Amino acid sequence: MPELRQNPITKQWVIVATERAKRPHELARKLEDVKPIPSYVEQCPFCPGNERLTPPESMQLMQDGKWQVRVVPNRFAALARDGDLTRSLAGLKVVVNGVGHHEVIIETPDHSKTTALLSVSEVEMILDSYKRLYLNVAKDTRVEHITIFKNHGLGAGTSLEHPHSQLIATPIIPPDIRRRMEEALRFYDVHGQCIFCKVLADELAEEVRLIHQTEHFVSFIPFAALTPFSLWIFPRRHMASFPETKAEELRDLARMLRLVLAKLYHGLGNPDFNYIIRTAPCENRYLRYYHWYLTIVPRLTRTAGFELGSGMYINPTIPEANAEFLRNIVVPTDPAAQS
Repeated sequence: MPELRQNPITKQWVIVATERAKRPHELARKLEDVKPIPSYVEQCPFCPGNERLTPPESMQLMQDGKWQVRVVPNRFAALARDGDLTRSLAGLKVVVNGVGHHEVIIETPDHSKTTALLSVSEVEMILDSYKRLYLNVAKDTRVEHITIFKNHGLGAGTSLEHPHSQLIATPIIPPDIRRRMEEALRFYDVHGQCIFCKVLADELAEEVRLIHQTEHFVSFIPFAALTPFSLWIFPRRHMASFPETKAEELRDLARMLRLVLAKLYHGLGNPDFNYIIRTAPCENRYLRYYHWYLTIVPRLTRTAGFELGSGMYINPTIPEANAEFLRNIVVPTDPAAQS
């Protein structure tokens, strides 16, 4: 019989279609069918030698005398960096001046190398740029919340093939973040405990949805995963905000992120995906009841009428089976062996 499962953090419901569930390998495509990508594209604004095609960089991380990571303002920014923060109210209509930040993190000079194909040190540099950029942008008093995310593939909304991620800093706290915080505070008021820490403890105890563990991080498929193979990476140490991550934790996260993405790459044939760092608002970096984490959402199914009409999802796969599938995927440890 199908199951309705509830996410304890968001209170979202999902229908897990157990009777017509697809097996994990049914959602995979053959890696050999994936179109090869060149390491350099002459017209690409993110490839080395084409720096003039982007706005002036706001940050770069160097390696062997060459840039490894570049950060530039988004040429088609969703928000304007300059301007005053104003709010107007007319009846039920609320308008806030669209000020904020929209940055692009060019993750590698190699046009063909997605995160799954990078070395741990290269992934660490990307994460380090996230932290540095976050701390710099958070100094802007107009900014309430910062979202760091990556769109990989057309199905995930990417517009440029060259590996990159983005940061958007908004002058408001997004409603989805506020709802998560309210649910977390409600749980803390009753139980005196962080709900994220409780979820992590339960997953470690049950084990069936775990993917991988490192010294500082745990990856797993949520009990109420909304879509196939959507997964979370939780820090073991309680911290509400991503920039509180220490250097040794950041390197450990690089190991975990690269490994999990490599499992998706090899197991599902380089699927389109989004990843998002879900972190507390800028002024709430030390909350006892909130806990940052990274979520990865492979784009293997499409949102349709039921999801739009109800806010609920139908997951045509079983989270426990997906976790077992990923656990069993063996990936090369040498990045050169993956190219």
